[in-house]
Amino acid sequence: MQALLLEPRAWDWSFPSGPRLCPGVTNRGEAHLELNAFRRKHDCALVISGDSLEVCLKYYEYEFMELACQCPAVVCCRCAPTQKAQIVRLLQERTGRLTCAVGDGGNDVSMIQESDCGVGVEGKEGKQASLAADFSITQFRHLGRLLMVHGRNSYKRSAALSQFVIHRSLCISTMQAVFSSVFYFASVPLYQGFLIIGYSTVYTMFPVFSLVLDKDVESEVAMLYPELYKDLLKGRPLSYKTFLIWVLISIYQGSTIMYGALLLFESEFVHIVAISFTSLILTELLMVALTIQTWHWLMTVAELLSLACYIASLVFLHEFIDVYFIATLSFLWKVSVITLVSCLPLYVLKYLRRRFSPPSYSKLTS
Repeated sequence: MQALLLEPRAWDWSFPSGPRLCPGVTNRGEAHLELNAFRRKHDCALVISGDSLEVCLKYYEYEFMELACQCPAVVCCRCAPTQKAQIVRLLQERTGRLTCAVGDGGNDVSMIQESDCGVGVEGKEGKQASLAADFSITQFRHLGRLLMVHGRNSYKRSAALSQFVIHRSLCISTMQAVFSSVFYFASVPLYQGFLIIGYSTVYTMFPVFSLVLDKDVESEVAMLYPELYKDLLKGRPLSYKTFLIWVLISIYQGSTIMYGALLLFESEFVHIVAISFTSLILTELLMVALTIQTWHWLMTVAELLSLACYIASLVFLHEFIDVYFIATLSFLWKVSVITLVSCLPLYVLKYLRRRFSPPSYSKLTS
């Protein structure tokens, strides 16, 4: 967002042309002259009072917002609470961007509630702003860490988690579709009972949700290089492109596991279930490891715990899986081959991408 909304006590701008103070305007003619004069300025901060702002927004709302969005900074001083909320609303409508409002008093509540993200500062003016805000901080200097570290990590983690949940569900759906198409579209489920429930909960839940602990750079690096935040403004971690990539990965892996199980099974249908389901669990665990940028000890525990739960539950799944078959060497090499074919190409592509087209943060961690 290119405009800064606050109520200054004193300011010291260091722009090349210096700050531009818009004198008090009382009618339409004066507002027209001042806006035309400001249009000829470059690299100037706009400082305007509440009375002048009301006149400009009344007669030249579009022109004023166009000029304000082109400024390095805009300071609106001595504004009424309704004016603060109006400015936030106009910024949302004119720019289509998300807005963040920061306030420390009761007169900032309307502005905070109007914005997409409100931050309240607990200060001498009470806690009205912090109670009405989405986030509350005790000092204004904490705002940088809230945005650059916690905000950035939260966005990237949410993007990775949501797309991986889609991948997990689409992968098993692709396997069911392939299985039904091979057997003349018969309405026979591939997995039944506890298998389908355990896949979504016990076997893959902990590693998937451990992605909320992932981070690409350390907090100190994120604070030192705020340029890393620009990637979020472009929407690259969560976009149509990344969604389609995960869809293609899901279709590829689901098809590979199912066709591989159908190709390598020997005689009984229960062997297809054993081979494909075990390969599916191992593929999901390896895909979580592929997605992680920085390992946390809880991630390792989640991976090992999920694998241990699946191995331990095989004793009770004799109704769906042949326990004697999974103890044979034939089962082990078939599962290993299918899992390798489904995951190895993705690991190779990730290595090549980081080698020839590394992301911006990798240059700071190498």
